[in-house]
Amino acid sequence: METGRPIEGNIVDVVAGEIFPGRIHHENGIITRVERLSATSSGYLLPGLIDAHIHVDSSLLCPSRFAEAVVPHGTTAVVTDPHEIANVLGMDGIGYMRRDASGVPLRVFFTAPSCVPATPFETSGASLGPREISSLLEEEDVVALGEVMNYQGAIARNPDVMAKIGAAGRAGKPIDGHAPGLCGERLKEYVRLGISTDHESTSCDEALEKHALGMRIMVRQGSAAKNLAALAPFAREHDFFLVSDDKLASDLLSGHMDGTLAEAVAQGIDPLHAVRAATIRPADHYRLPLGAIAAGRMADIVRVTDLSAFSVEEVYIAGKLAAKHGAPAFAPHPAPMAGTIAIRPRSPQDFAVPAPAGGSTFRARVIRVIRDEIVTGSDIAALRVEGGRILPDPERDILLIAVVNRYKEAPTACGFVSGFGLPAGAIASTVAHDSHNIIAVGASPDDMAEAVNTLIRKSGGLCLSAGGRSDALPLPIAGLMSADPPRDVDRRHALLHARARELGCALDRPFMTLSFLSLLVIPKLKIGDRGLFDVDSFRFVQAVLDQAT
Repeated sequence: METGRPIEGNIVDVVAGEIFPGRIHHENGIITRVERLSATSSGYLLPGLIDAHIHVDSSLLCPSRFAEAVVPHGTTAVVTDPHEIANVLGMDGIGYMRRDASGVPLRVFFTAPSCVPATPFETSGASLGPREISSLLEEEDVVALGEVMNYQGAIARNPDVMAKIGAAGRAGKPIDGHAPGLCGERLKEYVRLGISTDHESTSCDEALEKHALGMRIMVRQGSAAKNLAALAPFAREHDFFLVSDDKLASDLLSGHMDGTLAEAVAQGIDPLHAVRAATIRPADHYRLPLGAIAAGRMADIVRVTDLSAFSVEEVYIAGKLAAKHGAPAFAPHPAPMAGTIAIRPRSPQDFAVPAPAGGSTFRARVIRVIRDEIVTGSDIAALRVEGGRILPDPERDILLIAVVNRYKEAPTACGFVSGFGLPAGAIASTVAHDSHNIIAVGASPDDMAEAVNTLIRKSGGLCLSAGGRSDALPLPIAGLMSADPPRDVDRRHALLHARARELGCALDRPFMTLSFLSLLVIPKLKIGDRGLFDVDSFRFVQAVLDQAT
């Protein structure tokens, strides 16, 4: 039996709702006794922080490098849905995530991805059916059925979706939801299936309606979607979880759940109420022996200086020091992976939108980017024809957008997008939710071809091409992640963003925004490898409408 050194400080008791000076005794990584003291001056001791919904494979870091970034910020456990890599490599991809995560102290719990692919309207690299999901749900580290993004299929009682939901029920594990904007009777039908969480609320009214039906509301504060300020009035008065959903390496280095807690308190949420949202509430929901400083719980403990900034001094996982003063006390050794992209290079012609016969101007649908949101608008614009092609109009901020199938040779899907403010050049990415084909936006087909071909050569990543120069952040692990240290990834990512700003890009995180424009389950207008898709009507639509008058 291994008896660890006791840990002293002002204990934040999230169960009783009190703070008191105390000493935590632990053996074999489990808290055995909490001793009250008369006084102490050694900071506040919180239960280890839990991110209850995050896609590690969207951070640009493999799991072991992700741990290197987040553990120093007090994160001791995450519940992650590996549906990004599952869409690329299926069960082999999930196996990679579990294998790479096993070598670091961070507790990584998984959900079984329910929607691989997310819809039947796109091409992914793999498909997970009820048999694979049932197998995953038998694993101890798989704690739930992952977010049911195909809410249309769920409401329609699609047999495949229902079989996966049934598998979760037989395994006795929760079902995560994903229901952006869903309300009324359709929401009730969705909840009746046993779906118990939602991280897509963007307004208090939406959160209240879902909460009233028994859903646990996950207040999301990620890199692209930041909903905490809008949902703070709801969160002040109701139970909730704090989650990231998607957070980039650059943001994780400056803060993870510690930073989100600080933001929550700054929004007027009571500190103890906020801490519960990142500890006991998600732990109890997913039936994890974590989330509280109490006998029988795992000795995952975070020492912070105060309950406003939540500056992390020390992090213990299983009673052992895992990080101190912002530095991890462990060294990751990322697992290797072979390249996954083997398609031919593309020509500029592949990124041109052909014009119908006759006419010099045509009306076309335009995806409208909404800053800090992953939902989009849908506009119609009159665009000029030249050489048989419908031209983008960078002066009006209307650019070309295209998706290239990375899994097999197929025609390129093309359309138009606004909101990037990119007057020249192109950006491209193999991080393109959820099937992760290659997506590109640009002012000219030539630059788009160069950016895409750079990524094909590097087996994935992010790229900016303009004026004959290409800069890239390689992501050779499934085209999604890097095995490089977080700060190296951050440096190269920052250079891409700096160059985008130099070109005049209007977005702070253009590559993350780009990555969500192919997500065919988030309203309103998106583009997949088979064409432009109207999420509200759940059908493909034509990019070009008719001749402008």
